[in-house]
Amino acid sequence: MDHQIRIHNSPVSKGTAVTASEEFRVDLHVKVLTDRVVERAIAAGLDAIVYAPHFTRLPEIRARAERYSSDELLVIPAREVFTGSWRERKHVLAIGLADRVPDFISLEAAMAEFERQDAAVLAPHPEFLNVSLTESDLRHYRDTVDAVEIYNPKHLPSHNRRAREIAKLFEYPPFTSSYAHLPGTVGVSYTAFDADLGIDSADDLVTALREGAARRVIYDTGFTRWKTTARELGHLCWENSWEKVDRLFLQGIEATHPHHIAYDGKFDDVSVY
Repeated sequence: MDHQIRIHNSPVSKGTAVTASEEFRVDLHVKVLTDRVVERAIAAGLDAIVYAPHFTRLPEIRARAERYSSDELLVIPAREVFTGSWRERKHVLAIGLADRVPDFISLEAAMAEFERQDAAVLAPHPEFLNVSLTESDLRHYRDTVDAVEIYNPKHLPSHNRRAREIAKLFEYPPFTSSYAHLPGTVGVSYTAFDADLGIDSADDLVTALREGAARRVIYDTGFTRWKTTARELGHLCWENSWEKVDRLFLQGIEATHPHHIAYDGKFDDVSVY
């Protein structure tokens, strides 16, 4: 039988613990958005999803999120920015951006831009492979990062244990997400906030995250979890083989590369290549 893990509050969360009957449920990191995704999210009892696809500029993300939002499901646009070079990437999730931020700029430049825009800054999959913020990064940016992901269904148990250790060490508010690259993964993990917060928009969610609002972190640990992990890891292998070759060598410059014409040279001085 599958089980749900409920972590009511982080050490710095405000207010009282959230109860299951009075909550706003959000999958805080989804890579895909289709009719099937929306159906899956609603069936899972979610109130919102955060849509942050790879290598896609903010205006396109916003337009797609708006098209799929409804009274039943709020779709919130966001960017998982790939800072650093291909050899040492640091993925950072920013919710509530007003202006475009490209990939492949320095971590310092990205964090400064997130702060300037008053975005909520989340650390997905900490210390996972070579694509994540490290313990040292999270110590350095304690005043910038608003939450640390303590469970990711793509991770092995050791990765999730390490993520929980880091969040506890620096007293970061926790979060989880499905990190869904496949529609069927949406909603397998989610974060629940007190419904009394009145989260009705992206701005409301940004406020809840930045203020460390009370939350529950909910995810499965049974057989369903392992099926999800296997499917998502299989997709990860594909994503880092043929899809990457197609994107890098057949399609030309990345749409979110800082030298792309869309950024008007604004980030050329902080581009890492």
